[in-house]
Amino acid sequence: MTSSIPAVDSRQPTGPALQAVLLDMDGTLVDTEGFWWEVEVAVFAELGHQLLEEYREVVVGGPMTRSASFLIKATGARIALAELTVLLNTRFAEMIGGGVPLMPGARRLLAELAAHSVPTALVSASHRQIIDRVLHTLGPEHFALTVAGDELTRTKPHPDPYLLAAARLGADPARCAVVEDTLTGVTAAEAAGCRVVAVPSVAPIPPAAGRTVVGSLEEVDLSFLQRLIPGPNYGV
Repeated sequence: MTSSIPAVDSRQPTGPALQAVLLDMDGTLVDTEGFWWEVEVAVFAELGHQLLEEYREVVVGGPMTRSASFLIKATGARIALAELTVLLNTRFAEMIGGGVPLMPGARRLLAELAAHSVPTALVSASHRQIIDRVLHTLGPEHFALTVAGDELTRTKPHPDPYLLAAARLGADPARCAVVEDTLTGVTAAEAAGCRVVAVPSVAPIPPAAGRTVVGSLEEVDLSFLQRLIPGPNYGV
């Protein structure tokens, strides 16, 4: 587990304006938010409980422990948190064993970032076993590094995952562009000092200062991300 996360550096950044792109996974690059909900509904049905649709907006984008804790409390299910976490991850891993669908524009964006050698990281609240399976679809060659939710003491909505990714890439968080699909992820990225592009999946994300909200990844390319951070940039 990571015990020390670098603080946001408030010094004036130097070098290329856009130093790295940090991407969420579920609901951002791959269309899996519905899969997670399907697994949660099925597991709780087996436990004798029906999940309300309103729960979905609460658990989307959150770390497994937070989502599972909420569902146990909301339903009164008689199952330990550790047992439920393992069960949900195992069921989800089985469901995506044959691959997962990419979000529109995801493959094109990853290919463009790779073609221009833009340092790119996958930053997810999902556990390592899930990330490694999804990477078979996304292509591990597209990422300089990946950060999993179970590898940190604190994950989203805390800034730790994005601070860690930026530090490992040698980038200033203020010169990192983050792409997220949930308010939980957006909150984490903004707390880290990154510029954020929100692509809402399940729940709406309101516009805010320093935040750009778009309808899909098809609206996002390298030039779009470069414009978020003024200054000299990579040639396109």
